[in-house]
Amino acid sequence: MPELSRRHVLALIPATGLLTVGLPLRALADEQADRARLLTNTVAILAGTAEVNQRPEAAVKLAAIQDTARAYLTQMDQAGPSELFAGVPLGENDANITQSYNRLLQIAVATRTDGVESELVGNTDVQRRVIDGLDWLHENYVGDQAAGYYGNWHNWEIGFPSHATRTLVLLADQVASYRPDLVGTYVATMDAYLRNGIDGDVDLDSRFHTGANLADITTNRFLQGALLGDDARISKAIADQSTVFATIDPYHLEHGNTDGYYADGSFIQHHSVAYTGSYGKVLLGRIAQTIKMLDGATSAGGDALVAVVQAWVTNGFAPLIFEGWMMEVVKGRAVSRTTTGYVDVRAVAEAVVDLAGYAVGDDATAIKGYVKFLNDSSPVSLNPDSFASPVSVVRFADIVADETVPAADLNAAARNVAFNAMDKTVHRRPGYAFALARSSDRISKYEYMNGENLMPWFQGDGAHYLYLAGQDQTRAFGVDYFTAVSPYRLSGVTAPDGERRTIPDLYGQFWYENPDHPLAFTSSSESQNTYVYFPRGTNQVSGGASLGAYGTAALVLSDDVAHVDKQAGVLPEDFVTYPNARATKSWFMLDDEIVVLAAGIAGGAGRGAVTTLDSRIADPADGVEVTGALADGAAWTGDGVAPLAWVRWENPGEQAAVGYVLLDSQEVTVELERVTRSRRVVRASNPNTSVTKDVFSVSVDHAADGAHALAYALVPNAGPDQLAGYSGGPLQVLANTTDIQAIKQAQLGIVAANTFTDGRHQAERLTVDGPAAVVLRQQGRRLEIGVSDPTMGREEVTLVIRGRNRGLLSADDGVTVGQVTGGTSIVVNTAQAYGRTFTAVLEV
Repeated sequence: MPELSRRHVLALIPATGLLTVGLPLRALADEQADRARLLTNTVAILAGTAEVNQRPEAAVKLAAIQDTARAYLTQMDQAGPSELFAGVPLGENDANITQSYNRLLQIAVATRTDGVESELVGNTDVQRRVIDGLDWLHENYVGDQAAGYYGNWHNWEIGFPSHATRTLVLLADQVASYRPDLVGTYVATMDAYLRNGIDGDVDLDSRFHTGANLADITTNRFLQGALLGDDARISKAIADQSTVFATIDPYHLEHGNTDGYYADGSFIQHHSVAYTGSYGKVLLGRIAQTIKMLDGATSAGGDALVAVVQAWVTNGFAPLIFEGWMMEVVKGRAVSRTTTGYVDVRAVAEAVVDLAGYAVGDDATAIKGYVKFLNDSSPVSLNPDSFASPVSVVRFADIVADETVPAADLNAAARNVAFNAMDKTVHRRPGYAFALARSSDRISKYEYMNGENLMPWFQGDGAHYLYLAGQDQTRAFGVDYFTAVSPYRLSGVTAPDGERRTIPDLYGQFWYENPDHPLAFTSSSESQNTYVYFPRGTNQVSGGASLGAYGTAALVLSDDVAHVDKQAGVLPEDFVTYPNARATKSWFMLDDEIVVLAAGIAGGAGRGAVTTLDSRIADPADGVEVTGALADGAAWTGDGVAPLAWVRWENPGEQAAVGYVLLDSQEVTVELERVTRSRRVVRASNPNTSVTKDVFSVSVDHAADGAHALAYALVPNAGPDQLAGYSGGPLQVLANTTDIQAIKQAQLGIVAANTFTDGRHQAERLTVDGPAAVVLRQQGRRLEIGVSDPTMGREEVTLVIRGRNRGLLSADDGVTVGQVTGGTSIVVNTAQAYGRTFTAVLEV
């Protein structure tokens, strides 16, 4: 993956110039023309151009823009006291202030859609009405700094300034003649509300000015600079924004910032939340817009940084998109929203469409081919009419119509990706994709905030999502999955017996309030983030290794930091925490199956625990069928508790099936129940719509009498004969303890192991100095080896492969291969590798 350090990025910025995708503006002999081009480009993004707007492909988008503006103008006519728009009361609700500015923006856009036959286009009366609305909002609700800045900081620093700034850009000529003081007045006010900055400007040391948030703020500021003719402001804003291109080096952090893209494709926001599918896509879109805004005001070139952004798509986004669906493991609190999944990918697709205009050669072909692939592979249309820009709608149409570009995924058909920097793993095969959510003392167990994702407690404790090819994922996952499935029975989770309460239930509001405590708990304080919104785990082991298309992942369950600190007396007495279950867990990801081992399972505190092998939802009309076989070989059908060899869930309505093979002796609970719940159980602002689903679960209960173990395999798309064939078949569990977990798949020639404790651990011909994650695969006379440090803190990992000495064919830097008595030693320098897999190939 192309990487740029922050030093490299900043070196591309001239002392007095501007940066767009790493390039300075022309020598600023005509600074005014450059600023005008920036503003013209921005208007084109928002409202299209006369040429673009004549294209038939843009007609639906443009008609929607006009209809929306007319509806908002009617709402202005009907507004009551303390309203600019009917039904959007102001004065106490900060979100309504942002919404009011957004509606003014949408009206302004409609007046600038050149080439469209509409009474609104070029209508100076309507434009001045928008300007009057800006003036009225400022006079009554924004201009008074003492009265403003209540509720969510985002509305004051990003929300309303984004809409107000773009409105001023769209109506720049009218503002200049009608209210020439308005731009300066607004910019001064927006600077004053930038309270997490320094003197009304960005502070790169601020936890609020990172990642997608930084991109939003800086885009506002360079547009404001163009309106004011302030080149210093533009330069500073673009220089600040350029830092998001830099690959995060966790061992040498700049400004203490952990938010952004990592070498392995991970993306983090809020310093510890895996967020590619929400903030990550926002950042991708903002960067694509910046490229378009500054297009033409630069000299030629810029391939280096365009390649970086394209690598975000290839290595960061593409693995997480399955048949047009954004996976749940990287969406934080957004998993509880009703507009997620396919809608998320539309935003990514628009950014990729825009990026395609700046890539060249094979890169351009690849990224255009991916746009086509996203469009073709999704059961739900990408719907370019939902794109933000008419220009993007037309560019999309041109790409789809280009017969010289073949549709092609950026993923190989078989791919395993260890996003160890954000504690996530993705495993892909032609018929399915498996996504695993882990957590650690670096990465949050979940994200809850502002009444969103109300019951998230186990989402980072090994929860998995098994996506089957050909399914409409809105019927299998998304908000309805979290609504219908118990939060204690998420797929793959080991949870303790007992119930928890949501934050609103505990404290009567969306956060814990205690400003008088030394930790100063307020709605957006660091303590709120640490202990309420996105608490980290307290375990170090969470990682895995990828070897080609195969992989392993390891996780040790832990209490979250809130519970540990509460026991230590750090938190207030009335702050409620919960202890977690204990387990050491491994996932071994192969071709036909994912093997899961768990050891040391205990509920703790005198409690039992339950491990849910899987939970799946289906529409009642689908007619789900459950079959299976007892451990003694006898047939079994129906739910209940029994010693099973395998279970099979089939959804005839979706032509989907999953099998579950028990690799040890267990009493298995199988349930199929109809559940009806409101979507508000997971998000307070969701429509109060009831969802009815048939919820299937297969689980194993663990008594409160010590530590337990469990071994099973998930087999996507399996038939009964295939499941029956696992009895004495190619899978073998070599070890399943809290020290080492290992399996062998004879047909693939794979031996894989995770070790969790110090010391040497043995599995078949392999001895590993733990903790480590190891995958071996022998094909003919080639023995391939992949090794990773799941703690991210070890200096080196050593393993010995017993048997005849083997010759070295190739090895990554940092891998040393030698001979020892009875075998071959491999020493891997894992210092500052941050979970990266090191590989070597030996000749047998």
